[in-house]
Amino acid sequence: MPFVEARFKGNKVFVEVDEAGELVLEGGKARMKYRLDDEMVYSPWPANLSGIAGTGKDAPKPPPRKRSPARKPAQPEVPIPASAPLPEDAIVVYTDGACLGNPGPSGLGYVIRYPDGKVQQGGEPLGESTNNIAELTAIGRVLELIEDRSAPLVIHTDSRYSIGVLAQGWKAKVNVELITGIRRRLASFENVELRKVKGHAGVPDNELVDELASAAAEQQETVE
Repeated sequence: MPFVEARFKGNKVFVEVDEAGELVLEGGKARMKYRLDDEMVYSPWPANLSGIAGTGKDAPKPPPRKRSPARKPAQPEVPIPASAPLPEDAIVVYTDGACLGNPGPSGLGYVIRYPDGKVQQGGEPLGESTNNIAELTAIGRVLELIEDRSAPLVIHTDSRYSIGVLAQGWKAKVNVELITGIRRRLASFENVELRKVKGHAGVPDNELVDELASAAAEQQETVE
């Protein structure tokens, strides 16, 4: 079956359709790629797609979840991969948190690349903390630093936990105040995405923020 162009959360993607041009569904979900030559196929709900027949507000909605205390509920969707095409004129961010022990002396690191070529980067010691708090705080810090709330913003993190509690509806059981504040700041941006990047995989900016966060955590340990 052919893959045709569509839109997923504002980004161009490719979805599989049949000979009549109707969306091909498996278990109620579509088959989607970010690039035609991608081997990875994702499974979004049709309601989150637009631009082709059978998508948009009138498309099938996800079925209601059954409550079962013995089973962990499925997460809404897979994270957007770092390899997905960037929106035009996007502010591109990488963040990381580091912790020497968990909890232990911790730090954050960030790199912000603006469309005009300006680069802003830094590391910051956070004192005694956990790795999850450091990862979350790094995201919150860049949201405080970026003044333009209308430009597309893409934040890369290797923290699956951060993406889950901030963008995928995971219920926050701890760090509730911190998460609530970051969610509020995210909502103030017109177009923001959190993307999952694989840690220690040679991605230059991700390696840089790891170094900045680790150095900040070590600085805290030295000070103490």
